[in-house]
Amino acid sequence: MASSSAPFMFLALTLLSSFLALTAANFYQDFDITWGDGRGKMLNSGDLLSLSLDKASGSGFQSKNEFLFGKIDMQLKLVSGNSAGTVTAYYLSSKGSAWDEIDFEFLGNLSGDPYILHTNVFSQGKGNREQQFYLWFDPTADFHTYSILWNPQRIIFSVDGTPIREFKNSESFGVAFPNNQPMRIYSSLWNADDWATRGGLVKTDWSQAPFTASYRNFKADACIWSSGASSCTSSSSTTTNSWLSQELDTANQDRLKWVQKNYMIYNYCTDAKRFPQGVPPECNNTS
Repeated sequence: MASSSAPFMFLALTLLSSFLALTAANFYQDFDITWGDGRGKMLNSGDLLSLSLDKASGSGFQSKNEFLFGKIDMQLKLVSGNSAGTVTAYYLSSKGSAWDEIDFEFLGNLSGDPYILHTNVFSQGKGNREQQFYLWFDPTADFHTYSILWNPQRIIFSVDGTPIREFKNSESFGVAFPNNQPMRIYSSLWNADDWATRGGLVKTDWSQAPFTASYRNFKADACIWSSGASSCTSSSSTTTNSWLSQELDTANQDRLKWVQKNYMIYNYCTDAKRFPQGVPPECNNTS
């Protein structure tokens, strides 16, 4: 009897694992479209989400869950063609006047000119920690994976698995770190032509509207925060959640240096004109 039921058990487990894999990336399950009056859409049975922008409005969505630490992956395909004036934002944020936030913002540009990937980290309501990059590919031609690793020691921004920025916990330097406020995932597509492209000199060309950005393959290995408690327990944190103590190995440190040498176009830590009294203390954290 046991041997004859084995194939059926295998089939059942296979179907179950397939179901779990599908639901893990299902936008209906994980997100709510929060604004845009129909401009945000979930497609392909929830496997794809699109946001659009026209002269009347942009659109946006947010996660159903809040997280306190995690590794978040999302594939994005950005607005193609003349995207000047548009911003596609993808970020984690808490609420309140002393909020924490971890930002990816994609600043549109004229056709043929590169997107600018703008990153920032807010802790206790304080930001002004901008680093900006060009990408080494066309982010409008296909989907690419944009990841945030957030654990108690560091925040690592990655693109297609390549780290582009590390923000270390610098509490020993007197700098607040996002480690006690749960955050939701948010994304929006909106008009920011007062500043987004060449400082606002290039305006949005509404004859090109609607502008559309697409999302797929969301994945969160994360501690879900619910009713004042984390889904991560101390007993499971070191085994099933290895990302909680993850850091950059030597190979990824070298990749980070490669990106920052070749594709970084702004770093607040080297902006002496902006900080004549000295750069912020976290810039000196080389540990």
